[in-house]
Amino acid sequence: MEFLMSYSAAVCIVILILYALHYGKNIACRRGCKSNAKLTGKTVIITGGNSGIGKRTALDLARRGARVILACRNLQKAEDAAKEIKTRTGNSEVVVHHLDLASLQSVREFANKIIESEDRLDILINNAGIAVVSGEALTEDGFPSLFGVNHFGHFLLTNLLLDLLKKSGPSRVITISSNIHRCILSPMDLTRVESDDNGNIRRGLYPRLKTYHHSKLANILFAGELARRLASTDVTSVSLHPGVIFTPIWKNVWSRIWILTPLYYILGPLMWLLLIDEEAGTQTTLHCALDESVSHLSGRYFTNCEVSEPSAMAQDEELAKRLWEVSCLATGIKEK
Repeated sequence: MEFLMSYSAAVCIVILILYALHYGKNIACRRGCKSNAKLTGKTVIITGGNSGIGKRTALDLARRGARVILACRNLQKAEDAAKEIKTRTGNSEVVVHHLDLASLQSVREFANKIIESEDRLDILINNAGIAVVSGEALTEDGFPSLFGVNHFGHFLLTNLLLDLLKKSGPSRVITISSNIHRCILSPMDLTRVESDDNGNIRRGLYPRLKTYHHSKLANILFAGELARRLASTDVTSVSLHPGVIFTPIWKNVWSRIWILTPLYYILGPLMWLLLIDEEAGTQTTLHCALDESVSHLSGRYFTNCEVSEPSAMAQDEELAKRLWEVSCLATGIKEK
């Protein structure tokens, strides 16, 4: 019995030491956005701003006086979020527009509405995204859902709003990526599948681009290529890793497989201990949106409120150019 008690005590001590090391390396060292910038008279669009870090970001920017446009698929959740943000900040300039990134038609309709109704656009935050889908789910336009929503939708949206961003300069495009892009070891296959012998479009126009990892790599490549193409303008383009965050998305991921749902509630407290919270997860986005120094760092990738080097593949300019060409073809954008 004494041996078991000693053994248990030793295990507990080891666990506490490991957690202390993890806390110091990944949580306690998190930097916060130091900017005191006010955004009165500025307009911001945040995709997916009705929950998670998108909502937290919208709340902070609204407190700074910005006109905040929540671009969301679920209008009821977006209206609820807008109401809460207005109440907490006293800023009535929080509006909601429908945007479904899984539909290029919806993206075009949203962009047209913004162009018609807004005089300026100072910050575009490409925040929305999905991390898991059921089976071989496709977007309305035949793209694998993860890549279609996380990359093609934002690619089209940004390009359609570029003239407004240029007109409003200095302005910024901030694209949320993830360090998970580092897990990709083989080259990105951008081959498009056209039609079968009967002239029918095959399932999934870009069948190799179906993982979350690929979509997050594409986010960085897109932001970098956009920066190069806008080098002579007042539009800054950056991408970032917000951190590994404990958000509702984890519940959505686990609930996709019903038998795993109970594990979420069992492991939830452990995840809360190991991951950063939503407020910490917004800080790098806020830094990229507000800090004056970022305007001189267009094309860079940020982690924990500072410049970080992404994977070698994410820095491949030829791959970025090829992805841009493919994205123009996929979304119907005429390449300039």
